[in-house]
Amino acid sequence: MKQTEMGLPTAAEEVHSWVQNDYVIRVFDRLDALPQDLWVALLDAERGQGRDCTPFMTPAYLAALQDTGCASPETGWTLHLLTQWRPASWAAEPAGHPPDNPARHHPDQLSTHPPTDAQLCAACVLYVKTHSYGEYVFDWAWADAYHRHGLAYYPKGVVAVPFTPVPGPRLLAVDAVARQTLAAALVSLSERLELSSLHLLFAHEADVAAAQAAGLMLRHTVQFHWENTAGWPDFDAFLASLTQEKRKKIKQERRKVREAGVQFHTLQGHAITEADWDFFYRCYERTYLEHGNAPYLSRAFFATLAASQPDNWLLCVATRAGTSDHTATPIACSLIAVNQIQICGEHQKSIEFEPSVAYGRYWGALERVDSLHFEACYYQPIEWCLAHGVTRFEGGAQGEHKMARALMPVQTTSAHWLAHPAFAEAIDRYLQREGDGMAHYMTELAQRTPFKRPAPPLGT
Repeated sequence: MKQTEMGLPTAAEEVHSWVQNDYVIRVFDRLDALPQDLWVALLDAERGQGRDCTPFMTPAYLAALQDTGCASPETGWTLHLLTQWRPASWAAEPAGHPPDNPARHHPDQLSTHPPTDAQLCAACVLYVKTHSYGEYVFDWAWADAYHRHGLAYYPKGVVAVPFTPVPGPRLLAVDAVARQTLAAALVSLSERLELSSLHLLFAHEADVAAAQAAGLMLRHTVQFHWENTAGWPDFDAFLASLTQEKRKKIKQERRKVREAGVQFHTLQGHAITEADWDFFYRCYERTYLEHGNAPYLSRAFFATLAASQPDNWLLCVATRAGTSDHTATPIACSLIAVNQIQICGEHQKSIEFEPSVAYGRYWGALERVDSLHFEACYYQPIEWCLAHGVTRFEGGAQGEHKMARALMPVQTTSAHWLAHPAFAEAIDRYLQREGDGMAHYMTELAQRTPFKRPAPPLGT
């Protein structure tokens, strides 16, 4: 975060601007260049189009990543906030024929003379990256191929939420036309920045359509999500829908945790104290260190989120009584993000919030207990979802083992553009082959359902 001599943050700087189609494109180096109410208005516009955004696309979450240094130039994530404006004076003209505005002929003047009557129509965050960590759509082989041919793959551009493989809207826009222009502007910005490539990760289908129209190639991966499509009222009803083998496995795993003397409780929102967050971070950090890596996110990042959007967090805490004094001691936890949808109260006089989707994010343990990971990361969140009417739990990236716990395969989509024509052609052929393989894989997974198959009709 840039600072003045007094330690206060300085204003964001505009780093690029031009006119594209009927829009003025302005690019800034900080998220807070865009007033929060304008960003929230875009999120509301997305909801109006039936596209609920995740807690990770809020200005609070994205700003916390930048302000705490987790996603910063020092860590290989340089933010470019791309905003798209339409001057109101152009709105009355037929599409494609705005008035003879001098800014259209002299784009450089936009930096010092931005339109005063402009309306924000779209925005997104592009990160210029010097590596491929923290993305979960793997392109290391592409980078290696560039290197072997004497070409630089980095810097590249990524449109994503850093360290967060959660599908959802990435190109925030008031309508499909603005979204498509925004996708084209991303390609233009990538060319201006001389990036090797552009990658739109875990995108919503509307973003995918806009990206395709801008010439991006599609790539598919798979995640595993739990959905209460049958309206199960509780965990026992959910278990009853599974095959005998899967029911037995889950009951065994849960029994092992209970017999080890482990109990769970959940905390949400302001009930999560600073001490709870400290304990969570010990567990989270230990998980990374055990795998030989430093954690992507800092304690300061989670402290910022606890203050700025506390209601989006659920903490499942495992405790075990000591052998001497029987005092319950926390030994593990999992952190779940919860999407909140706005509900009008009775007679439209009040506004309340209720959870709609839960997202498995992080976990860690200070002691080893057989099957504790499954209980903390799957069974406790599912049980909480059933108790609170949450119909979807997204279990995170990868992991076929999740199917045995009734998290079913869901295809996710990313879009990619490469500046080098020959490499673009080669990777397009590769993605077509990979896509065929992914389609076969999804078909195979669908045949391995953990749920009971309906009985065949009589007489068959």
